[in-house]
Amino acid sequence: MAYLSVAVPLISIAIAILLSDWFSITNNALSDLGHATKSPVAPIFNFGLSLGGALIIYTSTLCIYKISKAFSVVGFLVGFTLILVAVFDEVYRGLHFAVSVAFFLSLAVFLIAYGIYFKSYLPLPALAVAVVAWVIHFAYDVPKGVAIPELISVFATIPFYLDAVKRFQTDLLPALKGEGSA
Repeated sequence: MAYLSVAVPLISIAIAILLSDWFSITNNALSDLGHATKSPVAPIFNFGLSLGGALIIYTSTLCIYKISKAFSVVGFLVGFTLILVAVFDEVYRGLHFAVSVAFFLSLAVFLIAYGIYFKSYLPLPALAVAVVAWVIHFAYDVPKGVAIPELISVFATIPFYLDAVKRFQTDLLPALKGEGSA
């Protein structure tokens, strides 16, 4: 389920990009693909994001909640804010910007939570790369669009998300078999 929760939005983004000859990864935001009145691929893009967000919520609830309620809440926030990005597309202007910021901040919170919960410094370089990508964009307008910092943030988080789910599933299996909690 975790792999599907990552694959669905990424595949929908890729399909939307392939079907949009007007889209430029250096000059656009990914959300431009989801603009309900300007993008013919908006249904593909927004459905993929919302389904991916729902799958992240499902995975966080199913695989993480019984082991760590706090970490599960962080996963829930990532999924929920991803759904909000799809629901409140660019037609909503300021609201879309706010939920997009909330989504990318939730990715940062996820990396920090991973580091704290698993007592690991490994997510810090990933977080630093994502933050630097955003700083370069906002400070120097490089690249012109935010698609690249968006993708960097997502791809910096994915390995830690998949690893966390794997670890929580490993901890959950003995409890489900009646062998006590891990």
